[in-house]
Amino acid sequence: MPEQASPVSQQPSRVERRVVEAAEAVIARGTSVSPIEILIAVGWLPASMVDAWRQGRIEHLEQVAAVGPDKLAAALEHLGRWAARTGLRQHEAAYIAGTRDRRTLRFTVAGAPEVERAWRTHWIRADLSTAERERLTRRSRDAPDLVVIQPLKEWTCTACGGTGAFLFMEGPGPLCLGCADLDHLVFLAAGDAALTRRARKASRLAAVVVRFSRSRKRYERQGLLVEEAALEQAEAQCLADEEARARRRERDRERRADQDLAYDDLLMGGVPREEARALVQPDIDRILAAWQHP
Repeated sequence: MPEQASPVSQQPSRVERRVVEAAEAVIARGTSVSPIEILIAVGWLPASMVDAWRQGRIEHLEQVAAVGPDKLAAALEHLGRWAARTGLRQHEAAYIAGTRDRRTLRFTVAGAPEVERAWRTHWIRADLSTAERERLTRRSRDAPDLVVIQPLKEWTCTACGGTGAFLFMEGPGPLCLGCADLDHLVFLAAGDAALTRRARKASRLAAVVVRFSRSRKRYERQGLLVEEAALEQAEAQCLADEEARARRRERDRERRADQDLAYDDLLMGGVPREEARALVQPDIDRILAAWQHP
């Protein structure tokens, strides 16, 4: 009787290996992993196209993917299996367009609910605390900021043929603030954290203003567009507590000076640099918290 061949364990496909390697790299440096992060990592989705999709300028991601729907579906399946083996927890993120109508973004041509849900599924590390999981889930469901651009060169509004100091990207091309229904907002330059935070909180509608840096090859934040009444309210609040904030800044300056001396003393006393940093970190964290919540 011929000897029966022993079963051979099935080796993972090249696609599965790429997906797993990308997922392990993403989760190693963060707290969660999403399908979009994986597809960008394996080179199937250009990050620039994802940004355009989030701005509502691309109907669905499948149309800009470097591979077809079958490979995309296989990648999502491999990601789900790996996440289950790894013990990650899943939650469904909201993908809202950075457009005036705040519509739900679509991933696929067909838009089948179960497939769209798979795209929206994020996988979270199981060792996170309840508070950390809630914070991560809440952040993933927040609508993105409206983004307005300070152009570096001349441009033309695709709706009215006009121009202006700011443009809003939506649909086929740039819109002036009037055509984007944002022309009632006023510009608040970056620089005063307390004023910015208060104006944004008071404004029912706000937009982040960015400008492209040719030297750094990226968009950088310049300030906010907010409602004029919200800015006036924030300015009044800041003037009312300016003296208290000035005293707090002086106390923080003195504490920083004391910590610098303490850090130097630790290093001069032979304490290793990393250990010295760990010893002074609680004081640094306390100061940062005070700056963020004056």
